[in-house]
Amino acid sequence: MKINNETKIGILALVGIGALIFGFNFLKGTNLLKKEKHVFAVFEDIQGLTKSNPVVINGLQIGNITGLDGGKDLKRIVVTVHLSQEVNIPNNSLAVVNPSLLGVVSLEIKLGNSNTFLKPGDTLLTTLSGGAFDEALKIINPVLYEVKNAVKSLDSVLHIITGVFDPATKNNVKSILENLSKTTASFSVSASSLQTLMNPETGELAKTLKNADAFSTNLAANSAKINAVMANAEKATGNLANLDFQKTLTTLDNTVNELKAGVAKLNSNLNSKNGSLGLLMNDTKLYDNLTATSNKLNILLDDIRVHPKRYVNISVFGKKDKGDYLTGSLVDDSTKVPPHKKK
Repeated sequence: MKINNETKIGILALVGIGALIFGFNFLKGTNLLKKEKHVFAVFEDIQGLTKSNPVVINGLQIGNITGLDGGKDLKRIVVTVHLSQEVNIPNNSLAVVNPSLLGVVSLEIKLGNSNTFLKPGDTLLTTLSGGAFDEALKIINPVLYEVKNAVKSLDSVLHIITGVFDPATKNNVKSILENLSKTTASFSVSASSLQTLMNPETGELAKTLKNADAFSTNLAANSAKINAVMANAEKATGNLANLDFQKTLTTLDNTVNELKAGVAKLNSNLNSKNGSLGLLMNDTKLYDNLTATSNKLNILLDDIRVHPKRYVNISVFGKKDKGDYLTGSLVDDSTKVPPHKKK
């Protein structure tokens, strides 16, 4: 029998839809190939509980939430619990909604001590059970039962206090609580600042400790050099302490006095006309004699240059040059350029 293409496509579509439904339910925690077991729980407030949220007993997930029905008035919300494992749940067990800081809400079943177990379709005890809830809580967790009674007593006391306090006292209490809230907020900010300061990676205290550690490490590494410097300083200090400063200052003072006396004597000799330095500095005769001598020496040198034969005669047959003696110095023309070298 030949199957046409349309039939093949239809079969593949049905298989794909079936696989999609099976996979979707499998991801939700529902196994379509296994007989399901459901129990129920009724709450006034489910605190964010949604479908597919886990159901746990002693931290182990034994199922998940498959249905939520609150009717039109939403006063009683019926939660359908799917049990994926075969678990014996005592009929006095308690169902509690546990909100999580991470946003995943779970339904926890606190096991009772009854020898009778729940059957599929039974309802777990919750906070709506009234007296049954108190009895179950007393059996399951006696400490929590006593705390619940203590809270009720405290609530009664608060009602009495509220009736006794007048409006002014209430306002004062309200102000005290507001101030306490502000103080708590300030403590929170201070704690945050302290946490930032104490941060082991980026905190200022950590940086300061690191710098102090680096400084102490450098000191330890250079301790030999520091000891040598301190030894030299101690030696220099000892040498300074051994110096006779008074003797040195006395010698220096005597030297300065002698220098002052010499300068004063030199000034006195310069200012006096009787002394050699005074005559040299004040009398013009020496200057005039030196000027006259220099003038005569110039005339002699000019005469030797003009009449060399008069002073040196190297000719065998020549005669000595006579007459025409210079009586004054000639004009110095040694700096003039000769005519044959002019351009």
